[in-house]
Amino acid sequence: MARWKKPTKDEILENRRTLAERARCGDLRVPSAVVEIRKGIGMSQKDFAKVVGLTRRQVAEIEAGSTNPTLETLAKIGRLFGFEVGYVVKATH
Repeated sequence: MARWKKPTKDEILENRRTLAERARCGDLRVPSAVVEIRKGIGMSQKDFAKVVGLTRRQVAEIEAGSTNPTLETLAKIGRLFGFEVGYVVKATH
């Protein structure tokens, strides 16, 4: 399995800024957000699962959008990037 290099501190900060902006715009969905958070801090699914108290399979299912995480799980995942679970009003066009 190919490994990607761990992001630098600057890259992690940029990833956080990008995700925060997408969240503010209401353009952040759980499956892709989890993938981006995990990769944004340079973790494998297995390592990420250990940190948030899940199995690697649970992380894979969340990332695939085939299961819905609990609010508690979302809060644990979000904390890694300084996010809190909440509602974002979607802009009307």
